[in-house]
Amino acid sequence: MTVVTLGVHIVDVLARPVESIPQGQDTHLLEQIRITAAGAAAGTAVDLAAIGLPVASMGVVGDDELGDFLVMIMRRRGVDVSGIARRPGEQTAASILPIRPDGGRPSFHVPGANLGLATADLDKDRVLGASVLHLGGMDVTWGLHDPAFFALLDEARAGGTVVTMDLLSNMPDLVAGARTFLPHVDHVLPNEEQALMLTGAGDVEEAAGALLAAGPSGAVITLGGEGSLVATAGGRVRIPALDVPVVDTTGCGDAYCAGYIAGLLGGRDAVGAARLGTALAARVAGGLGSDAGLAGLDPATL
Repeated sequence: MTVVTLGVHIVDVLARPVESIPQGQDTHLLEQIRITAAGAAAGTAVDLAAIGLPVASMGVVGDDELGDFLVMIMRRRGVDVSGIARRPGEQTAASILPIRPDGGRPSFHVPGANLGLATADLDKDRVLGASVLHLGGMDVTWGLHDPAFFALLDEARAGGTVVTMDLLSNMPDLVAGARTFLPHVDHVLPNEEQALMLTGAGDVEEAAGALLAAGPSGAVITLGGEGSLVATAGGRVRIPALDVPVVDTTGCGDAYCAGYIAGLLGGRDAVGAARLGTALAARVAGGLGSDAGLAGLDPATL
């Protein structure tokens, strides 16, 4: 049962703990610096591989050193990267994240090659053969706002593929543009801010209803420290976040998506899948980077 993650691929450079940016040429000594594969497609792929699921990732990176690193680290983590295209002359997307002592993560970001990902870059047979197709960051992959891609999603779903979708940004115009994907996916997993932007709703309960009305059979709205709201035709369930010491919240959403996908593949319903997503997100929050704490984890034990 192969999962394909499709969308945003980013190199993250993380440093902690950062309380302020040094003045002038001053230096602050830190405890830890890491470079990781991140983004709503790459980060989820690495997490899925860490918990033992076969996963392939599709996207676009530059033909540069950052792209070399991203492909290498994903391959090393067990992800099939043969579907990642390289763009000569373009920069691989990257972020610098100074992690605050409370786990907060302001960022400096270059969107890079992700913006040019298009239907022509995709291996359609692999998309159609996936057990689960996870769309990561459709709000910023403008080339996939394409009737041909929507037709491909519909064909995949007709063949039994389950399509899940997560977003990346918190920019209203970009998030609103992702509404066109809702009729073509089975499960959508935005955070609270994104859900309100997607729907124009006044609160998360209203947003959940609006998301279901747009087409998905499951809408999961993550609420940070307040947990998540799972909405299906059967009702609404709130799942609390686990009480764990927080080191870094980077990648918690990607880990939640990985756990949710693993739960669906394992036969869980949406609520059970969300509980597994909650557990994986809590583990990632306890370390630095989007893949912290997941290596060798058996999801069946959670």
